[in-house]
Amino acid sequence: MPVQLFDRPGAGERAILVHIATTFDAEDLAELEALAVSAGADPVAVVQGSRRHPEPKFFIGKGKTEELARMVADLEADLVLFNHTLSPSQERNLEQALGVRVVDRTGLILDIFAQRARSYEGKLQVELAQLRHTATRLVRGWTHLERQKGGIGLRGPGETQLETDRRLIGQRIRQIQQRLRKVEKQRAQGRNARKKADLPTVALVGYTNAGKSTLFNALSESKVYAANQLFATLDSTLRRIELGNGAAILADTVGFIRHLPHELVAAFRSTLQETMEAEVLVHVIDASSPQRQENIEAVYAVLDELGIERSRVLEVYNKIDNLERRPRLDRNEDGTLQRVWLSARSGSGLDLLREALEERLASGIVRARVHLLPREGGVRARLFALGKVISDEVDPEGGWNMEVELPSRHKGVLDAIAGYNCTAEISH
Repeated sequence: MPVQLFDRPGAGERAILVHIATTFDAEDLAELEALAVSAGADPVAVVQGSRRHPEPKFFIGKGKTEELARMVADLEADLVLFNHTLSPSQERNLEQALGVRVVDRTGLILDIFAQRARSYEGKLQVELAQLRHTATRLVRGWTHLERQKGGIGLRGPGETQLETDRRLIGQRIRQIQQRLRKVEKQRAQGRNARKKADLPTVALVGYTNAGKSTLFNALSESKVYAANQLFATLDSTLRRIELGNGAAILADTVGFIRHLPHELVAAFRSTLQETMEAEVLVHVIDASSPQRQENIEAVYAVLDELGIERSRVLEVYNKIDNLERRPRLDRNEDGTLQRVWLSARSGSGLDLLREALEERLASGIVRARVHLLPREGGVRARLFALGKVISDEVDPEGGWNMEVELPSRHKGVLDAIAGYNCTAEISH
């Protein structure tokens, strides 16, 4: 087992929360409180303030730091949680001034992920994100090792302990990346098998605690852990569901959050591959949340970062039982299904969601007839890999006459064949 390099808040630790309003940062205080509780901390006080720009040394300024130090002493706090991303030097300076551990927003989210990861892949991804985060902060917790190794048998080229730690972390990061590449190959094989079985994928995405796992259980009749807390489930889960026009694979993914740390987006890119490859993305929204619009924008920000087109998204407004609303379907101006209103907990409106998924999956297929010459075997192989081949006949000249069905997101492939390959004849 690798040495744990991340300072994790223990269960029940007394924490002071710091929330500073700035011109560039708009984090939510209620979300910080929920994150602290999810990490196992016991919030005992909140320090608020406002600044036009963060102070370089302490982020909050000298006066506010002295106020915070008195509060730490009076309340016997064990740690201070910041609702902001701190630089390594700010974190170190604050810890020296306060005399307790300081954890910023990124570190807090990483800690929650470390507690919730259950699968082999999930643990590797969390450790990778932690190591990348810790590598920039070695001087904070390891200052007692910032001297050259000495003593009998230890005198050598003069490498400091800090440099050794950086080198060991780099080696561990490379090991984890190699293992994750192997896991990704296994996932890719599973996706290819589902393509050959002609099973489309529906991925649930949304802000954390919007009810994705509850909806997943309701649609798939599963018992995935679901709770009223941030990041209740972390590892992605796949289940087969039956719809009126055939079966599909339902994927539950990690919940998003405002300003999700880039370390996590990068580390969980292989898990989110299920989302990137899905025919339909069901964006689960907590209709009763006071921050509903901000949460919606946060999810779309992550989807945009992953390069996912919004045309593939079906919005589901969940928890309508909290608003005493009736389930319904909404369409946009051209008649395309835009959103579904339902309650995953009570089951009200699930039939409408199934109808919407059937309609979306049926409209998400492009059928084409293609004629290829013998030298265009590479194009033929790509069509086999991307979609369903209905017929594939060899013509007298040694070419192929094919009829294929592709998800609409691959329509550009057909257009490219028609536009750049004059021997391909495609009709939609």
